[in-house]
Amino acid sequence: MSTIRIERQGHLAVLRMDKARGNAIDEAFVDDLARACHDLAQDAAVRGVLLASAHPKVFCPGLDLVSLYEYDRAAMESFLGKFAASIWSLYGLRKPVVAAVAGHAVAGGCILAMTADYRVLRRGGAQIGLNEVKVGVPLPWSVAVLLRATVAPSGLSRVALLGRNFAAEDALAVGLVDELADPEGFEESCLTRLEEFAEKDAFALGTTKGYLRSEALSAMRAREMDLTGDFLDAWFSPSTRERIKQTVESLQVRG
Repeated sequence: MSTIRIERQGHLAVLRMDKARGNAIDEAFVDDLARACHDLAQDAAVRGVLLASAHPKVFCPGLDLVSLYEYDRAAMESFLGKFAASIWSLYGLRKPVVAAVAGHAVAGGCILAMTADYRVLRRGGAQIGLNEVKVGVPLPWSVAVLLRATVAPSGLSRVALLGRNFAAEDALAVGLVDELADPEGFEESCLTRLEEFAEKDAFALGTTKGYLRSEALSAMRAREMDLTGDFLDAWFSPSTRERIKQTVESLQVRG
């Protein structure tokens, strides 16, 4: 059963994340995401894509620690390569993408949101941020490049080094989101914003987007595999393993 589904709304498509544990990212998820991006890229009838969650309170909580904790180093390295490729596919999609962040988007969820051209955050408690340093792992290389391309230099320390989560005006001020919207009619507001992009000439917009993102994509691909070892060294360090183990145990208790 796919963890991602594509819902057509005329010339727009909703890329709907719908996986157990609030869209926690595992191997099946990144495979489905890459496949969906390929299908959307090939579909000339789709003029714009809304990245959204089927879960009302969670956009995406990041990596699925419950499943990934069991991976050995080789399996984790393979997963990270797939995750990076799915990020490249979504970031490089030559169609406008709006992220409808109706619920919490932390760690990997924030990464997914940052691939979009425009991010709308729901008022009333939805938070977004990168907490990797709190877990004890560095940002993967591609994520660091993506962050630099998304957030102004003045916000990088707060987002990446302090690992804070941001809500409402704070998320807007640091540059992780472009707009806030009320809970009532939230997704409709996001689709309205997407329509602004989709009504432009598809070739002109797609080509311009490609130009704007080519340098970051090239940088991601150039060094991701060479630097994956830094993440793996941290992931398998005793202190980080203990933190992850405690998190997994708490998640399993909650069921």
